[in-house]
Amino acid sequence: MEPITTPALNQLFFEARTYSYWQDRPVPQGLLKKLYALVRMAPTSANCCPMRIVFIVSKEGKARLKPALNEGNIEKTLSAPVTAIIAYDMRFYEHLPKLFPHAAVRDWFVGNPELTEETAFRNGSLQGGYFILAARALGLDCGPMSGFDNALVDQEFFSDPSSAPGFMQEHCPGGHIKSNFLCNLGYGVDAKLHPRNPRFEFDEVCSVL
Repeated sequence: MEPITTPALNQLFFEARTYSYWQDRPVPQGLLKKLYALVRMAPTSANCCPMRIVFIVSKEGKARLKPALNEGNIEKTLSAPVTAIIAYDMRFYEHLPKLFPHAAVRDWFVGNPELTEETAFRNGSLQGGYFILAARALGLDCGPMSGFDNALVDQEFFSDPSSAPGFMQEHCPGGHIKSNFLCNLGYGVDAKLHPRNPRFEFDEVCSVL
């Protein structure tokens, strides 16, 4: 592979920011599908792919989410064209015969809740990082955040299969998908950005052995 261009690096890293204010500009559903098409290529342990995403675009969906938000995150979330719930599936291993068919890796996780939780959270978070980069690559701005009640989100969106996302209704009962973080998506308002905060230098946090 060859290094990507400087403009691409700027878009993904050096000029990319975390946004709290949004233009009144919708994000087409087709673009969300393109986003997932990129995200699904992220590496995960034994191709376990535990991340699950709920894209909230409707006023009704935002109203369901609002009670779980910390006060400082309400306005920025309600005004965003899209809010993605980045979650992970604690029963990801049920899909391993499809996703990793050349070895019986499902057996690693059945009856081993500690390994299951560790694997789901780590790999779902890894996929979440790729989610942000993929969104930026497609020209979207991102506002990833915590600052919400995970238990309330899980209760509202993942506990009851009859009102849960389609992937839950189709595949399995509720209660085993857990929210990780939220990520607002859209086209940010540059004029309301604060100056970028400092970062560590290489020698402050890195070693070469």
